[in-house]
Amino acid sequence: MNHAVDSRRRSKMAPASKLREIEVLIISAQNLKDVKHLSHVRAYAVVYVEKDVHVVRTRVDEHGGTNPTWNDVVRVKFREEMADKEHVLAAVNVDIYAHGHVRGKPVGSARVLLCEVLKGGDAREPADNPIQCLTVQVWRPSGRPHGLLNLWIPPTGRFLIRRESLSFSVREAEEEVVEEVKGGEEE
Repeated sequence: MNHAVDSRRRSKMAPASKLREIEVLIISAQNLKDVKHLSHVRAYAVVYVEKDVHVVRTRVDEHGGTNPTWNDVVRVKFREEMADKEHVLAAVNVDIYAHGHVRGKPVGSARVLLCEVLKGGDAREPADNPIQCLTVQVWRPSGRPHGLLNLWIPPTGRFLIRRESLSFSVREAEEEVVEEVKGGEEE
């Protein structure tokens, strides 16, 4: 990667822009194009909202071939203003590649608009964070549809906060508040 180009991209961003982080569960893909004709497809996914801000990738699925299963939760960062209603074309982009010795070969890509999935709310409340698996079309670099991608983006941007037990008491809530207050004082 050319580091000079990378630093120029960052300098274009406003220095005061805050980053927001959302969690995305990349579940699986089906019926992808077999781009490795002589060997087995070992697919991985690259996830981003703004490619010049933050890019993450899943692990390589060694055994799924054209039907890879990842079940990876990735944390994607982007400028907070991209989630505003005025940025209607801001999207979570998932590019799928076949792992290669030198570089990955593009298999296809999919997009999910942020305005369609991020609804806000409290990540602690199950009612604000319903499980909604999305299935979106995977598009080949040529522009043809070929395959499907299964993923989940919680409406709050975070998965439910897990508890040690299913029972929740007022005492546990008070302990959490005390811990948050102590943590805020230390900073």
